[in-house]
Amino acid sequence: MIIRSYAYAGLLLPLVTFSHSVSAKTPGRYDAIHSGTPWIDQRGLPVSAHGGGITKDGDTYYLFGEAHRDMTNAFAGFNCYSSKDLANWRFESVALPVQQSGALGPNTVGERPKVMRSPTTGKFVMFMHADAIDYRGQFVGYATAMNITGPYAFQGPLLFNGKPIAKWDMGAFQDEDGTGYVLLHGGDIYRLADDYRSVREHINKAMAHGFESPAMFRKGKTYYFLGSNLTGWERNDNYYFTATSLNGPWTRQGTIAPEGTLTWNSQTTFVLPIADGKKTTYMFMGDRWSYPRQASAATYVWQPLIVTGTKITMPVYRDAWRLDAATGAAKPGPAISETIVATDKRVRFAGTWRQEAAIEPAHHVTDESSSSFSVTFTGTQASLISVARPDGGYAYITLRDRLGKEMISSTVDMYSKYPVSGIKFVTPLLARGTYTISASVVGDGWYWRNKKGERSGSAGHAITFERAEVRR
Repeated sequence: MIIRSYAYAGLLLPLVTFSHSVSAKTPGRYDAIHSGTPWIDQRGLPVSAHGGGITKDGDTYYLFGEAHRDMTNAFAGFNCYSSKDLANWRFESVALPVQQSGALGPNTVGERPKVMRSPTTGKFVMFMHADAIDYRGQFVGYATAMNITGPYAFQGPLLFNGKPIAKWDMGAFQDEDGTGYVLLHGGDIYRLADDYRSVREHINKAMAHGFESPAMFRKGKTYYFLGSNLTGWERNDNYYFTATSLNGPWTRQGTIAPEGTLTWNSQTTFVLPIADGKKTTYMFMGDRWSYPRQASAATYVWQPLIVTGTKITMPVYRDAWRLDAATGAAKPGPAISETIVATDKRVRFAGTWRQEAAIEPAHHVTDESSSSFSVTFTGTQASLISVARPDGGYAYITLRDRLGKEMISSTVDMYSKYPVSGIKFVTPLLARGTYTISASVVGDGWYWRNKKGERSGSAGHAITFERAEVRR
């Protein structure tokens, strides 16, 4: 381990706007699905749709998810975005805003919205977890709309035998015959009435302790029921069950991703079958939570699943990938033209950094509050690759053009329970030119305290630099 100090006049960034989300002066456009990085919509604002699900209507995908604010988990509304390609997202509406009072009013919790269209009424129905701010008043709620983008009218709790379903994490599933189901933590499955506004039958009872963030898909005659362990906002190795009937019996199969990867540092929220060509791709949708900066630093992990018989796997993590328009199959992301490493003269460090060789891959790391780095590149797109670590924290990142004008700013999270290299920031496609990405230490990191007051999360607030990858 070698201690090095680098000085670069004028590099340090102002540390006054760390609490805000991604911002951009111009809209972003992407030609691949990226995981673990901020996404920018047509307004130049972050895509804020966590705990979400996707509903396809015609040739358009609609993403519904949680809006967030930093430093609080209070309900901020459910957003709706649309896309033709799953890579570029257009903000459509706050599909369900904060209510004036009561459930989903100020200082409440609203999570995991899922939207399905009733085949009998043609109306769109949104299901969600509604709760008190201390998570002690949970129930499954629902809202309705004539148009997919809303506005949705909150109807209150979903009733079964005249009573609310008093559970928290929930999901939804629509079978091939149009029958709708609500999924609950633990493995409960409720069959909905034809209009999706009440429950007809409790067809499967809880089969596992925890098993929250439930999601389901079907391939052929097999149903796959995914969920996670109970670790608060911390990531864990998610697992799944299979059955040939929603009534069971259900067989526990194992983890979704290689054990110890913590589902590639994410928690499942939905599985989207994409059948646009000759092949159906099943896309795992996960959240990489980042409390308390859920608005500015939480990201998404969307990965193609390999489905074979009763087994599903995500054996490798893809920072970026594409859908083949002709076949519907997943294919690699865009080719990289150039790699810029730390010893390149286009990389400049300020403050005290150390070269870390004990943790693979080798990288530069600092936790000094006045430290920062910049990398200048010429091309049409660049990705920042860093090593997330148990002591990792938040980095404030800016993208500037050759004249120094700020184009994008973002807070990114460099925490992981185990050291892992990955893309933390990727620019949208740019006009070919010279740009500079800069990053500085925010001074805090991801953490969470459970109901018992026990703390989990980062042991520090370090940021790292491994390399940058550039497309010409």
